[in-house]
Amino acid sequence: MHTRYSLAVNLRRLGIAPGDILFIHSSYRSLGPVEGEAGAVVGALEDAVGPEGLLLMPSFNLKVKGGEARAAIWNPATSPSTVGWLTEYFRTMPGTVRSDHYSHSVAARGKDAIAYVNEHLSPEGMESPWDRSPWGRTYGTRSPMMKAYQQPASKVLMLGVDYLSSTYCHFVETMFWAWNKSTTPDAPYQFINSEVAGAWWDGQGRLIRGMVGDADSRLFGIRDFVDNLLDAVKVEPDRFLRKPVD
Repeated sequence: MHTRYSLAVNLRRLGIAPGDILFIHSSYRSLGPVEGEAGAVVGALEDAVGPEGLLLMPSFNLKVKGGEARAAIWNPATSPSTVGWLTEYFRTMPGTVRSDHYSHSVAARGKDAIAYVNEHLSPEGMESPWDRSPWGRTYGTRSPMMKAYQQPASKVLMLGVDYLSSTYCHFVETMFWAWNKSTTPDAPYQFINSEVAGAWWDGQGRLIRGMVGDADSRLFGIRDFVDNLLDAVKVEPDRFLRKPVD
């Protein structure tokens, strides 16, 4: 039986330090039995980053397909997160705040949490296929994802999940699309093959891998991952990209 204390020890051994900004992808089940359940997991994360740290989790509204359908059921206060049970628990905790984006909202708690999520309605920055008025650019200049990318202390923590869950693969896709359109305005948006990208990144030796509870976990810098993967995609697009979106 894992505890808040033992999980916090695991997180620190993995490399999480006070003041870190963590963007967390998770499989709660992968952690194994936890005394105190999800509350203890979030508590351990808070213990690891300390009062100067920040926790970010996707709280995406992806239950239904299509932008119109998602927009029709979206309510930032009540729409559940559909990307894992821990993310939904985190969203509903007192003190957690959430960005207003009909499909790709982010929940946050910790230092400057409101500042990270309160401008997701901004129309500034990179375009993506998930942009829909009146909501702002999904991965735009003022999105939580971009704000985390811009901070050197920001890290991705993957608790028991693989790169299929990686929001920052989509972030790189969006950056690549913007770069491509600078010379080819009608260039299509293309998805990264996250399995290929993940295997490549694991082989770069720029991450820490270890156990948190029973979960095989990864920790790496957001900017390091994004900048290096973007460079790799530019050099070998046929290796990393799947077919264009229709």
